[in-house]
Amino acid sequence: MASNLQQLLDQSGNVVDLLRNSQLGAYIYPVVPAEFTNWRREQRAWRETAVLFDQSHHMFNLFLRGPDALRLVSETGVNSVASFPVDRAKQFVPTTPAGHVIGDGILFHEEEDAYVFVGRAPVANWLQFQAETGGYDVEVIKDERSPSRPYGKAVSRRYWRLQIQGPRAWEVIEKVNGGPLEQLRFFHMSWMQVAGERVRTLRHGMAGAPGLELWGPYDSYEKVRNAILEAGAEFGLEPCGSRAYASNTLESGWIPSPLPAIYTGEALRPYREWLGVDSYEATNSLAGSFVSADIEDYYLNPWELGYGSFVKFDHDFIGREALERVDGAAQRKKVTLAWNAEDVARIFASMLDPDDEGYQVFDVPIANYGSSNYDAVVDADDTVVGLSMFSGYSANEKRALSLATVDAGVPLGTELRVIWGEPGGGSRKPTVQPHRQIEVRAVVSPVPYSVTARREYHGGWRTAAGV
Repeated sequence: MASNLQQLLDQSGNVVDLLRNSQLGAYIYPVVPAEFTNWRREQRAWRETAVLFDQSHHMFNLFLRGPDALRLVSETGVNSVASFPVDRAKQFVPTTPAGHVIGDGILFHEEEDAYVFVGRAPVANWLQFQAETGGYDVEVIKDERSPSRPYGKAVSRRYWRLQIQGPRAWEVIEKVNGGPLEQLRFFHMSWMQVAGERVRTLRHGMAGAPGLELWGPYDSYEKVRNAILEAGAEFGLEPCGSRAYASNTLESGWIPSPLPAIYTGEALRPYREWLGVDSYEATNSLAGSFVSADIEDYYLNPWELGYGSFVKFDHDFIGREALERVDGAAQRKKVTLAWNAEDVARIFASMLDPDDEGYQVFDVPIANYGSSNYDAVVDADDTVVGLSMFSGYSANEKRALSLATVDAGVPLGTELRVIWGEPGGGSRKPTVQPHRQIEVRAVVSPVPYSVTARREYHGGWRTAAGV
């Protein structure tokens, strides 16, 4: 019986088969109701009025405190921390010694020598391992995400975490605050008042327009949330359910779950021996039409995910030597793929033909059927020129979209084809039914796809300049 990830890999013999047939299924956004009204209305709210996103349950909080906390994040992230004062945040990207991305998330500098990483499990696990084994004088507290299926049991976190976003967000924010509130620069932190509670804020802009992320002690969760909803009613504020929440990234351009590149390499063996058999990395579900016998073909570097501008060689960090050898301009680039409506309609129509095995279901608004999704993208010569990694539907754009990384030489406007569905009738994942594959025409488009977001987002990975 395997007791860690390395032993599990040794027993499985083939890591690709292990992950492709994982019984985990698709990524779950727990606790928050799927819909409050309906997912189309909730999507429109972040474009037309205002929306309240509830991020309290699906992400890890990893608290780092101590004299070596800054050194830990500096030596594990591609990001520069030469300027990282208190009350600032960064999108944090760690890589392996080979320069491949482990994951990403937001790193908050809350107090002197005190940081909080918020994001998915792979980065939290990596930071905890480095803190425990790297000789750092740092205290680590791990606040794991809420259970995927709590079955009615009480759920509690250290923090609640909410976002007020949309074109009328600032009107809601100032009413909640009881007066004007300074619009700080992007990713700057401050405080505001909500229902008598003083809560932390992060200047954000997930929906393109100025907004805030707010957080505070979990015992004030219901009080704060109700106050925001009450204040926002006159501005058309909608609470957003977990079903629509996950689809926002189709318009804003963030690829949430690349495969953590930790399954190979002797340098990472101690880490795999540290990870449990119930860890994210051990149970991760790999899905899609791109299938390779070599797990390293699923690994990605920062440029391929749109994070090339984050890589700074002003400090020593894990993976620096490997990344110094990379020609960023020659790497694949992040784009949006706009899927052909007729081809998508064929996928839906196949569900209504009792005499046809049909295609893999394209669920809406999120079509992903694994935790890490990799669909092959081919050109007119049937050459694989990219990977489609996050798929779904935007009611705002009236389009099926996916976020992808494609060869550097592929220009905007090119029509490619996404292979939808897995080969051989599909894997043994619980989210897959027997099906056949279909080629879907898709036009290479900007990221973010939303015109508003392209014009309004802070410069960097989400703007048109980053395409």
